[in-house]
Amino acid sequence: MATKKKATTAARATVKKLSAKKSPAPAKPATKTTSASGVRAAPKQAVNKPKKENKKKVVRDSFTMPQSEYAKIAEIKATFLKAKMRVKKSEVLRAGLKLLAELNDAQLKRALGSLEKIKTGRPQKH
Repeated sequence: MATKKKATTAARATVKKLSAKKSPAPAKPATKTTSASGVRAAPKQAVNKPKKENKKKVVRDSFTMPQSEYAKIAEIKATFLKAKMRVKKSEVLRAGLKLLAELNDAQLKRALGSLEKIKTGRPQKH
């Protein structure tokens, strides 16, 4: 008889768990609109928040370049530091891209033609 009692108790517990999962979540209590003195407080007005501007997505990428050209980035950053402006590598590269975009086709071909051809991919570890 003791095992039968344990089985029915376990069954009841299972039914309670299942019914608790299916029942809707209890409603949140209404916010208190009266103060301790019994006077109703004025409802809070929605604050007009400025709409968030859509941020541009940022892309993370890696690339290969000769060490001498990579050192040029440090030189350009040092030039900016002398002018009391702090810049990041990505800002230097983005400024370069902006300037390249302003070139006409002949100037762009000349600029890209003067670059050394390199093998892409990660350099081998020694």
